[in-house]
Amino acid sequence: MPKDYYNILGINKGASSEEIKKAFRELAHKHHPDKAGGNGEKFKEANEAYQVLGNPEKRKQYDQFGATFDNAGGFSGGQNPFSGFGGFGGPQGGPFGPGFNINMEDLGDIFGDVFGMGGGRGRGKRKARGADIEMDLNISFKDSIFGVEKIIENYKNSKCEVCSGTGAEPGAKISTCEECGGKGQIKRVQNMVFGSFATNVLCPKCNGEGNIPTKFCKQCNGTGIRKKSVTLKINIPAGIQDGEILRVTGAGEAASRGNTNGDLYLHIDVAEDKNFIREGDNIITRVPLDFKIAALGGEIEIKTLNGAMNLKIPAGTDSGQVFRLRGLGVAERGDLLVEVYISTPKKLSKKQKQILEEWGD
Repeated sequence: MPKDYYNILGINKGASSEEIKKAFRELAHKHHPDKAGGNGEKFKEANEAYQVLGNPEKRKQYDQFGATFDNAGGFSGGQNPFSGFGGFGGPQGGPFGPGFNINMEDLGDIFGDVFGMGGGRGRGKRKARGADIEMDLNISFKDSIFGVEKIIENYKNSKCEVCSGTGAEPGAKISTCEECGGKGQIKRVQNMVFGSFATNVLCPKCNGEGNIPTKFCKQCNGTGIRKKSVTLKINIPAGIQDGEILRVTGAGEAASRGNTNGDLYLHIDVAEDKNFIREGDNIITRVPLDFKIAALGGEIEIKTLNGAMNLKIPAGTDSGQVFRLRGLGVAERGDLLVEVYISTPKKLSKKQKQILEEWGD
C-alpha cells in the first residue's frame, strides 16, 4: 500500500515548506539510530517522506498521482520513482536499500546538533556571535509620543580594553593556526550505521578564526572579552507604541576575539496617563464643561501634551461632543480629540434653583 508521506511527518497537505522541514527535523532528531532510543526504520521513513515533500517538483507529482504514486509514469510497483534523484549511497540507495537518499545539505544542521559537527560544504567559516540581550524599558506616555533619549546601564560581555578584542597581548604577533592551516575549520569523520560522513567543524584551537596570537592577553585570557558595566544612550523614536520591540544592532553581548556582537532587544512598556489615551495616531482626552458655558458658549482651558491652551466652546454644546485639534496627535501625524462632558453642579443656592425653575417653566 502506498505510504502517506503527510501522515508520516504529521502535517497536513497545505503545510508550507518551512513546516515540512521543521517536522522532518524533529522526527530526525527523535529517531536518529545513533541516539539513545533511536529508531532506524522510522528515521528512514521520515527521510523518505521529506525527500518527496521537501522537493516542490516531487511533491507536485505525489499530490497529483495520490494513491497511485508508486505506479505513476510506468514505474514498477513498490519502486520509489525518485530513487534516482541525488543523495547518498549511489543508485542502490545505500545500506538502507533502494530509494533511500540523504540530502546532506538538509541534514547538515541535524548532524551538527546530534554529533557536534559543523554545517557542511560551501558555508565558509562560521564566526562566533555574541548573545542577544532582552530588556524591558518603561517610558512615559508623553515620551512615547514625542520620542526620548534614554540612558541604559547594562552589565555584559564587552570588548577587552587592553587587547581591543583581539585576544592578543599588546605587541604579540598573530600567526596562522597550525591546526587548521588558517582555514578556521578542520575535517572530522563520523562513522554511523549507514556509512561514514566527513564534515567541517570549527577549529578548536583558533575557534574558527584561522589565526592565533603567539601570546594571549593576560587581562582577558585570550578571549577578547570582559564582563563590565556599560552605559548606552538609546534614542526612542517618536510614536512608539506599548508592546513594541526596539532592536539596537550590536548592543548585545560582545563575541570572543572581535567577532560580531549580539543585538539588544528592548521591550517597550508605555505607562498609562490619567489625562490621555491613544487611538492609532490620534490622542483622546475628556474634559469637564460647566453647564453655563455649554449653554451660553465661552472658552475653557484644556491640557495638551504640548502644554495648556484655550478651547472655544460654541453655545449649545452637548455632552459628549468632540472637538478636533489638528496636528496635536502622535508625532504631529494625528490629531487631539477633545471630548467634553457637562459637569452638573452638586450644590445650588436658592437663587440658582429659582432661576432654573423659572427657566424650566
